[in-house]
Amino acid sequence: MVKNRRKRVAGKAALEVVGRQRKLSVGEVIVDVRAEFMDLLAEGGKAIAAALFEEDMARFCGPRYSRKDPAQPQASRWGHQQGQVVLGGRKVSLPRPRARRGEEEVVLPSYLGLQREDPLEERALEQMLVGVSTRNYERSLEPLGAGFIESSMDKSSVSRRFALKTEAQLEAALKKPLTDTDWAAVFIDGLHFADHVVIVVLGVDSSGKKHLLGLREGSTENATLCKELLSDLVERGLPADRALLFVIDGGKGLRKAILEVFGQHEVVQRCQVHKKRNVLDQIPEAKKASVRATMSQAYDASSYEAALTQLKNLVRVLAKDHPGAAASLREGLEETLTVKRLGISGALERTLRTTNPAESLNEGMRRVARRVKRWRNGGMVLRWAAAAALEAQRGFRRLKGHKSMPMLIAALRKHDAELDSVRRSA
Repeated sequence: MVKNRRKRVAGKAALEVVGRQRKLSVGEVIVDVRAEFMDLLAEGGKAIAAALFEEDMARFCGPRYSRKDPAQPQASRWGHQQGQVVLGGRKVSLPRPRARRGEEEVVLPSYLGLQREDPLEERALEQMLVGVSTRNYERSLEPLGAGFIESSMDKSSVSRRFALKTEAQLEAALKKPLTDTDWAAVFIDGLHFADHVVIVVLGVDSSGKKHLLGLREGSTENATLCKELLSDLVERGLPADRALLFVIDGGKGLRKAILEVFGQHEVVQRCQVHKKRNVLDQIPEAKKASVRATMSQAYDASSYEAALTQLKNLVRVLAKDHPGAAASLREGLEETLTVKRLGISGALERTLRTTNPAESLNEGMRRVARRVKRWRNGGMVLRWAAAAALEAQRGFRRLKGHKSMPMLIAALRKHDAELDSVRRSA
């Protein structure tokens, strides 16, 4: 009986041990061997590079210790030299074989491919966009282990690669053709970076999709600069011979530039949020709530005529005690109701009456650029803005109310038809 009892106790203990062993997860094992695993991957990378080098050497020089055919002159092996290749977001030293054909050095295609710095620029850009500073770039990389000589991870190298990549992105964004898209609306807004202003142009196609069209450093009050920006968009393919809806913040320079570039085809909707802000800034705090409510009620009116009547009544009320606020409301008043006048309603009307669709883009740009402590010049501002804008573009969604886009397209084509009718009758 004692012997059997001992067997049961021993069996129970063994089960407990097995149970405890089963609690060890795969994740815990990986954490324990992480360093060895990274060393294995790095050594494997070196072995693959060596195999690629040897394959190229065999192609140029023939197999080792083989007789050379005089009819087919081949290169000669010329020892080894320390080189550098790109690995894991940095450069590492790696021995490479050399080959010569007479006095000429033979370049190995595999070595050239491993030397390409595009991955370095891509890695630096991604790290900056997700919030890694140039000082902490090295800490964000996986360690390669002992036996590797690493470089190109200091702050200046990372900053230089980031500048090169963002400069290329900016150039590509400003030259992208716009001819293959059926454009319906254009949102234009300004975003401040310290003493600089970046004008952001967001296009909307006939299906309601948003696209980054252009960037320009300057001021929305500068008519010349705005005209240059719009003219550049027309040269790239934005149509100037048919109506487009322009949603703007109300800057006089921008408004003038739209008229000069697009003429009678321009259809302008002034942002109601900006208009409210401009009016409320010029009245006492005690009256702001009632004025804000009146303006909101007018903008939500069921018809263009009703909204226009309410806003004109508010102008008369403000004119006596607050003439500045009345003048601000009166200026461009009808253009704050353009979308309603076109007969657009519902969610699409609420979307098109403000520059808010550009806010997701602006917010992404602010998020990326807020870590910059000193803007050296407008070129730096534009490069960061382009990188942030293209990053934000990845998350673009269609406009709210995009299913009603055919309603907007029909209203714009009706505007074009009325222009043609006026021209023929003249």
